[in-house]
Amino acid sequence: MTTFLPILAVVILLLFVAIKVLNEYERGVVFRLGRVIKAKGPGLIILIPVVDRMLRVSLRILAMDVPNQDVITRDNVSVKVNAVVYFRVVDPVKAIIEVEDYMFATSQLAQTTLRSVCGSVDLDDLLSRREEVNQQVQSILDEHTDPWGIKVTAVELKYIDLPQEMQRAMARQAEAERDRRAKVINAEGEYQAANRLAEAAEIMSAHPAALQLRYLQTMNEMSQNSHASTVIPIPLEFFRLAAAVAKDTDGEKA
Repeated sequence: MTTFLPILAVVILLLFVAIKVLNEYERGVVFRLGRVIKAKGPGLIILIPVVDRMLRVSLRILAMDVPNQDVITRDNVSVKVNAVVYFRVVDPVKAIIEVEDYMFATSQLAQTTLRSVCGSVDLDDLLSRREEVNQQVQSILDEHTDPWGIKVTAVELKYIDLPQEMQRAMARQAEAERDRRAKVINAEGEYQAANRLAEAAEIMSAHPAALQLRYLQTMNEMSQNSHASTVIPIPLEFFRLAAAVAKDTDGEKA
């Protein structure tokens, strides 16, 4: 019985080495005597001990943080920019044999591409057209990582660190812009009010009864708002008569 124990141990060890289980999101790139056979999985994988070697590759989307990069924009403003890159392996064989470390290679490529793209645009475009910058960085990364069997799905700029002097200048610019808009809105309101008053004057001159009603409404408001004063209404015809007499007097003097 004791003679079978070493043999049993060797069999168990060989089974442990030969049998691999891959998850649904994993693939195994199998090398046989140094040559790639194919990517296997998911599920149960049987390898030939000593002859076969397997490398696991995850097919899930990976999020890679791109550290702060010192960038000088096209209008000579120094900023710090960081981003996050989302990518996944679509061809496990290429990801293993075409590049030594696809994670490190993608990280370095993302850093250089981010500096290049952000340095080719103005600061205003970098702040206001961030989505276009994201698309441009993603397109360049996807093109360069495609031979590695990697698909870049998205790139997002996370933070743009501006110098203190530039932040104060932008704050003053924003305040001046708000003042300008306020003045324009105020002028537009006065212009519309003047047009409405001119239209009302034309209507009242064409319809004397409307002017009389407005006069009575004004007298009513004055009597309600001022309790300490006595308001004596004077007919509008009196003012018209006085104006006609004054005009005749001026004509006789002439």
